[in-house]
Amino acid sequence: MKDTMGIIFTYKNDEALKSLTQKRAVASIPYGGRYRIVDFALSNLVNSGVTKVGIITRNNYQSLMDHLGTGKEWDLSRKRDGLYILPPFSQVEDYGAANYRGRMEAMNNAGTFIRRSTSEYVIMSDADCICNLTFDEALEFHKQKKADITLFYKKGSYGQQAYADSCFLDVDDDGHVTDVTINPAVGRINLSMGQVIISKSLLESLVQECVSHNLYSFKRDVLQRKLHDLKIYGYEYKGYYARIDSVAAYYQANMDLLNESLRMELFYKGNQIFTKIRDEVPTLYRNSSDVRNSLLADGCVIEGTVENSILFRGVRVRKGAKISNSIIMQDCEIQANTQLNYVISDKDVVIRENRKLFGFELFPMVLAKGSVV
Repeated sequence: MKDTMGIIFTYKNDEALKSLTQKRAVASIPYGGRYRIVDFALSNLVNSGVTKVGIITRNNYQSLMDHLGTGKEWDLSRKRDGLYILPPFSQVEDYGAANYRGRMEAMNNAGTFIRRSTSEYVIMSDADCICNLTFDEALEFHKQKKADITLFYKKGSYGQQAYADSCFLDVDDDGHVTDVTINPAVGRINLSMGQVIISKSLLESLVQECVSHNLYSFKRDVLQRKLHDLKIYGYEYKGYYARIDSVAAYYQANMDLLNESLRMELFYKGNQIFTKIRDEVPTLYRNSSDVRNSLLADGCVIEGTVENSILFRGVRVRKGAKISNSIIMQDCEIQANTQLNYVISDKDVVIRENRKLFGFELFPMVLAKGSVV
């Protein structure tokens, strides 16, 4: 896929996940014990043979830049092509708002990056998606149908609250999209996943048209407005898929990894998911430890009880502490005789002795990064 470039949008749902995005973008939220959410979108492109990827940021992107670095872990540290970080312009008169209102406005800011590329096709992807896919067959489908735009979608039963402001597709037997709706009523619908295949020339034309008319939304101002002017097709994805658009969704996507079949499907039946490497010693389990149905990364020291939970690197669980149904991020310390249930603890949190913190499955308690409880 040397004729294809990738663009990843890293800021979607920042507001919905505010308790986890105060100091980072959604794309750099830790996931699954060792990954960041952006690893999936980036690995999907790299595993498809894409060697030029632009990362469009909006704000709070220091953590993201630290994680991505030069792109070496994704084989994108190259003399030709490679990984490009595309922050907003500070002077916005000629480029649109720095706080992007939509995809079209963001791509106008990245116009120079797009224009200079020699690629024929562009794959756009949101970074809030957890899935393991490749674009090879979808691009071939796009070419065979002579489509203007091809959208990935996932069939399922969705409610209005589950995927607010999401795009849903009506697709005929040939794959042609006949209707595009945003946040419709509850039912079994085709959810647009946020991955789009489009020719570079058409994308540039659409961006210019939208900007000149003060339009900014890809969903409303391109897909809905030009539904009958463009050949828009849907490509069904049948694997595991989760969208991180709320704290509850983030919690559930992590808990899904405790299901062995889902974990195998996401990480072992498809292509490899790459991430930044951090070497640690193996986790140490003391005689007093009791661990059940949990995922623990390297570098932890476990003296207490851990069940139905995910622990990131360097977590210390002292004797008598009990962690249940929780997500504990990197370098946290859970001191003696503390009880946690349905808690999401951000990085570098210290929970003192004898504390009892309880949330609910749909409303887990979130502890801010670096806090002391």
